[in-house]
Amino acid sequence: MYTRKNARVLERQEAYVRKVIDTVNDLDKVLYEVGNEAGPVSTEWQYHIIRFVKAYEAKKPKQHLVGMTFQYQGGSNATLFNSPADWISPNPEGGYRDDPPPNDGRKIVLNDTDHLWGEGGNPAWVWKTFTRGHHPLFMDRIVALTHRTITWAGQPQADDIPHAEAIRKAMGVTRTVAQQVDLAEMLPLPTLASSRYCLAAPGNTYLVYLPEGTEVTVNLTDAKGAFQVVWVHPIDGTTVAGNIVQGGQSCPLTAPFADGAVLLLRRKG
Repeated sequence: MYTRKNARVLERQEAYVRKVIDTVNDLDKVLYEVGNEAGPVSTEWQYHIIRFVKAYEAKKPKQHLVGMTFQYQGGSNATLFNSPADWISPNPEGGYRDDPPPNDGRKIVLNDTDHLWGEGGNPAWVWKTFTRGHHPLFMDRIVALTHRTITWAGQPQADDIPHAEAIRKAMGVTRTVAQQVDLAEMLPLPTLASSRYCLAAPGNTYLVYLPEGTEVTVNLTDAKGAFQVVWVHPIDGTTVAGNIVQGGQSCPLTAPFADGAVLLLRRKG
């Protein structure tokens, strides 16, 4: 059923897709996903369904983003990037766990822990993902608010995923920071910060992540004017104002936090 070989099955699938689109087209916050981790045999079928959704929605009042996720087992990220999908969720190849490549604008990337670990992640992954121009997506575990053991995939598990609460908090802080900047104008520009995690609207706003250490140098050589310095703790969201720095130079800065930090530079005025 994940191929185009059976015309009758495909006809029923397309009828189902039309019904879904007819039902939810008037809603704003909708993302379509063709199939979760459907294997490599599904590639041409998924491409077909993505194009089918786009063609059918083109005649509707609203159009929504269509996605394709990691193909388990044996799929490649190249297949996702070559697809007609608007958004993708990659596997770990290329560093998406520990050092995500900067988003080059080809696709919206939902960097989903489900496809990277199964269950996993850490606060550094959240900020590395965010400052490289991707969307961190945490597959959380739904548990009862009691101290007990649950079963996952037939195995006893602790109540929560390791680092889960810190991950949730870090994602909340990224949202708070994102609401303070014009995110649509910013690009992942690793070369502008010595930590190599930087979202920037050069000359106006710089958002830098320090995964470790307290020292970072930001290249403001091509920026003019004075910049306000604000440090943000990447997990608890504590903010500390720093001294004003001047553009036109490379600026070494010292974080007030020893366990990772986020630096927000905004041009005054």
